[in-house]
Amino acid sequence: MIKSFCVSLIAISVLLTSLNAAAVEYRLPAKESRLIGENQYYVVPEGKLTLEAIAAEFQLGLSNMMEANPGVDPYLPKPGSTLVIPHQLILPDAPRKGIVINSAEMRLYYYPKGTNTVEVLPIGIGQVGRDTPENWVTQVYRKRANPTWTPTQKTREIYAAKGVELPDVWPAGPDNPMGLFALYVGNLFAVHGTNASFGIGLRVSQGCVRLREDDIEHLFNSVPVGTRVEFVNQPIKATVEPDGNRYLEVHQPLSETIEQFESNEQLPLTLNKQITAIVAHADTDSFTLKRLLEQRTGIPTRINTAQQAHNEQQLSPKNSD
Repeated sequence: MIKSFCVSLIAISVLLTSLNAAAVEYRLPAKESRLIGENQYYVVPEGKLTLEAIAAEFQLGLSNMMEANPGVDPYLPKPGSTLVIPHQLILPDAPRKGIVINSAEMRLYYYPKGTNTVEVLPIGIGQVGRDTPENWVTQVYRKRANPTWTPTQKTREIYAAKGVELPDVWPAGPDNPMGLFALYVGNLFAVHGTNASFGIGLRVSQGCVRLREDDIEHLFNSVPVGTRVEFVNQPIKATVEPDGNRYLEVHQPLSETIEQFESNEQLPLTLNKQITAIVAHADTDSFTLKRLLEQRTGIPTRINTAQQAHNEQQLSPKNSD
């Protein structure tokens, strides 16, 4: 265990030197596999370091860190404590092309054409009642550096209720809520930057997808106009790996009402037919499954025994003579 922990800490230091403003890049697995990356560990140093600052250092959203580290103070994590850095993921159930935005986990997946890689970036999404779209396939229609912001009538009414009168058009610049770069994927809908230093991994926008400034600049420079964009809402992801292991990744589902959002009660989870088929297996560890569905840490976890996975791999057609 100590050796494994030390190796993980070494991996963290390597990751810190290789991570830049671009994204976390993963090599795509085989077509039959959807599991990518590895989790690391991070020891909180002395000093006033917030969970948001740590999340930004590792290209994660605040919600990613809070799910993976339940009970940790988001404003002042305890120095000397060890945090999980959730960099192991199950790819969303969607084509591996263009951009896939999974609102439930607040991550954006970009599959650069011809690279056999996927880049993963954290996002902020729409507030309750101003929800980011789901089950929507569109494309990048245009890109704009230094965008202006034209608030909708509803947005103007919301701000007016708070005593803030918005201009008809907010001029471009560092104070613009859309930041310095925008990819327009629909009528008045964009993937864009922000003028705030927080909100990534939270429901903070008026419906658009928000990224940290360095991340949106990277996408702006990398993503061609015409790129396919798919919006999904998948709080549960599952995969059956080529070695026979079955993994489940569970996130908190998105609240649909203000009452749900403000409540401390857990929202119900819905398992579709594909996920049900993966978990409803004779050798599924019921204790592990129950824990995953209750804790919802967003960390992929094996739900079958290693021995059973080995047996299934030996019996699979591709391993038979």
